[in-house]
Amino acid sequence: MAQKPSIPKGTRDFGQLEMARRNYIFDTIKGVFSLYGFQQIETPAMENIGTLMGKYGEEGDKLLFRIQNSGEKASLAPEKGLRYDLTVPFARYVVQHREEISFPFKRFQIQPVWRADRPQKGRYREFYQCDVDVIGSDSLIGELELIQIVEEVYRRLGINVCLHINNRKILAGIAEVIGAPDKMIDITVAIDKLDKIGVDAVNDELRERGLSEEQVAKLQPILNQESGIKNQDKMAQLREFLKNSEIGLKGIEEMEEVFELIETTGVKLNIELDLCLARGLNYYTGAIFEVKALDAQIGSITGGGRYDNLTGIFGLPGVSGVGISFGADRIYDVLTELDLFPKELQSATQVLFATFGADELRYALRWAKALREAGITTEVYPEPTKMKKQMGYADAKQIPFVAIVGGDEMAQNKVMLKNMSSGEQKLVEFDELVKQLKR
Repeated sequence: MAQKPSIPKGTRDFGQLEMARRNYIFDTIKGVFSLYGFQQIETPAMENIGTLMGKYGEEGDKLLFRIQNSGEKASLAPEKGLRYDLTVPFARYVVQHREEISFPFKRFQIQPVWRADRPQKGRYREFYQCDVDVIGSDSLIGELELIQIVEEVYRRLGINVCLHINNRKILAGIAEVIGAPDKMIDITVAIDKLDKIGVDAVNDELRERGLSEEQVAKLQPILNQESGIKNQDKMAQLREFLKNSEIGLKGIEEMEEVFELIETTGVKLNIELDLCLARGLNYYTGAIFEVKALDAQIGSITGGGRYDNLTGIFGLPGVSGVGISFGADRIYDVLTELDLFPKELQSATQVLFATFGADELRYALRWAKALREAGITTEVYPEPTKMKKQMGYADAKQIPFVAIVGGDEMAQNKVMLKNMSSGEQKLVEFDELVKQLKR
């Protein structure tokens, strides 16, 4: 009995139309990255397990795909794992290749990552990330450029977004002020779930993680901050709340400088200071970002932040970096839901040659070669079968024009060009055909 074909849960096949749309996303993002001087690298799908473990917090470690050893070491513990993100492999790359690169080092990377998560809408086990990072500089110009990149990418894609921003130093200051400086990671892991589980469930988790009732009570002004408050007003309230925390005030200063740079450069992006934004990854130390689509309910579609010592774990301490990751799969889902993909992506082919016989087919092949040399995507139906079948092929692939070749067309050194949308037909010479198709 034949095996029923299937793929693992949380993964997907991508057909021709899906790939055309995905490449539209990738090309748009690459174009913006390149405008700011970022250049592309790639790293392997798998890393040594020691490279990955302990970098993503307890929640992240549970989601690592470990690769079972084979051969002589089959009985031993896994030595390798599929990469969970592109940032940790990037840090490993920087340290390993430090003699070959110039700092500040600006790179982008567009590759798949894997997480052993429960599949659901907008959440996959295999998905692509589009990462852009600058490492080797403490300057907050890095944060500004990433914000400008977010603005331009989503302007080009036509998606209305809000960028949520916070600073891990502010979160460290909050933990300090409520008397739980050693619980900073517990606090951030819990409050990062606020949007998903609500205030009461977050408070329960904080208690489970060892915070006292008094400490949980002190957190309530942060967890219940009213929406609609201006960023400047939030900052003023926060400065009062953190007046006795040196690290918290440092976070506020960094945030104020970022907002000043945003104003100086005329960024029009919708930006909100979100004090409950924590980003669960342990390696963030400064500004953190998350981008959400305003017209679609799908969660974060871009996220990232500043990390001051990620390379330190690989033997290169004190190198600061900042980066963000665009979630291509979620962006795809948003563009699909909002019907924002360009209509011309429906078919990569501009014209199909349909012929009545063997001589006409050879005639069409010469014309097709010349059209391709002119930069026009062209197909020739491979056999002179019934015209209905050839036209059906053009319809199925949504090819906008069909060039019909019969004996009369050959005799006049022309083709009959049919507009598949309007049904209009016109006898044209080669130069006119090129002009029509390029129009």
